Amino acid sequence: MRNGAGGWLTAALLSLTAALAADLPAPPLGLDAFMPVPAENPLTPARIDLGRVLFFDKRLSRDGSLSCATCHVPELGFTDREPVGLGVDGQKGTRRTPRLINRGYGRLYFWDGRAGSLEEQVVQPIANPVEMDLPVEEAAARLAASAESAAAFEAAFGRAPDPQTLAWALAGYVRTIVSGDSSYDRYVAGDGDALTPAQKRGLEVFRGKGACGICHLGPNLTDEEFHNTGVGWKDGPAEDLGREKVTGDAADRGAFKTPTLRDVALAGPYMHDGSLATLEDVVEFYDQGGEANAALDPEIRKLNLTDAEKADLTAFLGALNGRIREGRRDISP
Repeated sequence: MRNGAGGWLTAALLSLTAALAADLPAPPLGLDAFMPVPAENPLTPARIDLGRVLFFDKRLSRDGSLSCATCHVPELGFTDREPVGLGVDGQKGTRRTPRLINRGYGRLYFWDGRAGSLEEQVVQPIANPVEMDLPVEEAAARLAASAESAAAFEAAFGRAPDPQTLAWALAGYVRTIVSGDSSYDRYVAGDGDALTPAQKRGLEVFRGKGACGICHLGPNLTDEEFHNTGVGWKDGPAEDLGREKVTGDAADRGAFKTPTLRDVALAGPYMHDGSLATLEDVVEFYDQGGEANAALDPEIRKLNLTDAEKADLTAFLGALNGRIREGRRDISP
């Protein structure tokens, strides 16, 4: 939507119109004013509220044991504490539960980018046999069998629950999950006292010697690209091919989506496989230059940070915790 001035203007106007229609507050400090919203799925109060109800609805799993919120816990920055996702019958996935904060600003979804829109992304976990294990058509039928749910869909979409309206409702709600107004945002906006001395030094490491800003840039602190940083290669070739499984390109082997660093202190364990328990572990991993492999991103190299620089960088990452909002509610801790 951002290709060319006309495309950007169209996206901006659609986003503004949708926000006004839904009576949403302005985005928190630090975020883009406009979030692209598909013309066919405008944000409205009825759609947002329905999407929120569905997000917490365990009827969307085969055995009624899981909802989206089971793994995407609001109080934990819309993820959980498990190294990899857990599905019905206690099945273990192979990747860390991605955070949903600010995903409305994204362009490809899942760690490997296999979904091109939020509407496509939100229903895949429902159908995935190792996640919620329920065909999307059956999930919609369950909702249609409830007079209350059917009435809510009719009010929001003018029709009964079906796979399309289910995707629209969930995606619309996820677009309202945003976080900003962190200490870092206030510092950038001119409040010189918003960061501690250690955090200010850590910001300099982040921007300079640590080279973090090469991938973690822009308002959402991510380039929305895919990189092989060596995660998963410690004991030999990685089993998870990452982006290569989607593109078929060997150059994408072991490459995964750059996550936002907003609210990163809430997000452990870290990396796509949940293999690093703490932010200190993450800083140490990158300081050592990741794990060598043939497809390692050329930007990943030894940093030779001092212990003081590592501590300052970790302190700065804590300054990225912001005010989390979902739906039309502020849920900041």
